[in-house]
Amino acid sequence: MKKILFVLMLITTVTFAQENKPVLLYPNGVPNSKKAPADYVEKLNDTFLSGVTIPTIIPYFAAKDKANGTAVIICPGGGYGGLSMENEGSSIAKAFNSIGVTAFILKYRLPSDSIMVDKTIGPLQDAQRAIQLVRQNAAAWGINPNKVGIIGFSAGGHLASTALTHFDKAVIDNKENTNLRPDFGMLLYPVITMGSKAHSGSKENLIGKNASQDLMDLYSNEKQVTANTPPTFLVQAEDDDVVPVQNSLMFYDAMVKNKVKGEIHIYQAGGHGFGLHNTTTKDYWFDRLKNWMDENGWLK
Repeated sequence: MKKILFVLMLITTVTFAQENKPVLLYPNGVPNSKKAPADYVEKLNDTFLSGVTIPTIIPYFAAKDKANGTAVIICPGGGYGGLSMENEGSSIAKAFNSIGVTAFILKYRLPSDSIMVDKTIGPLQDAQRAIQLVRQNAAAWGINPNKVGIIGFSAGGHLASTALTHFDKAVIDNKENTNLRPDFGMLLYPVITMGSKAHSGSKENLIGKNASQDLMDLYSNEKQVTANTPPTFLVQAEDDDVVPVQNSLMFYDAMVKNKVKGEIHIYQAGGHGFGLHNTTTKDYWFDRLKNWMDENGWLK
């Protein structure tokens, strides 16, 4: 009996390891890239990752008895200077697994002139490629290609909101004409604008100190919302002292004006970067998200 239990434990461990094995976004070479300088290397400081040159998605598959065919791509935050891989990555993926949703943490390239020809499109290339890759492998991965969403936190929220509003302009090779439009989006304390309420670090990292007005407008995603923007769920704290709460409010206002379905939840406190748990409130935003997803049919 002990031997049987050991074998079962071993099988479970091996399966888990295989499921969380990163999948290369570009097995045939990373587009829009330059040879990285010797000092530009991937570093993991605690759970904060920087220096990404080889972008991947890290799968967290929902258990077969729970899986509902929905998938989400997770964009961790970090000011476009790094990636919060646990607080805004693995913990979020496991929460989605608990409601039957398969999750993919996107380890995306941070915008940098050192490794990119055009740093302004680098993160979006990786987000679009992640959507493309998940849809192309939907059958093999047990996913409904019409139930693929994206979630982003802080600067990762800017990337997610860019994917939600720039999907009709492919910045990757898309010969098969795969649909790059997410079916729904979720933005947590997101960087949205490049205007007066911008997060200066994210703005400078993505488009530079002296960006033209046209470039600032292009990546001010509240200005890019249309009637075809996917339904979106937003969460932020009023006392966020890193990314002004107006970022979420401006995006939601644009959604209302364009009749885009969605919800917004503004907590009176919580600051910035609270991840899955805003400890200032007994409310659990992920429960609100679960209800919203269920109401829209993504958990069925």
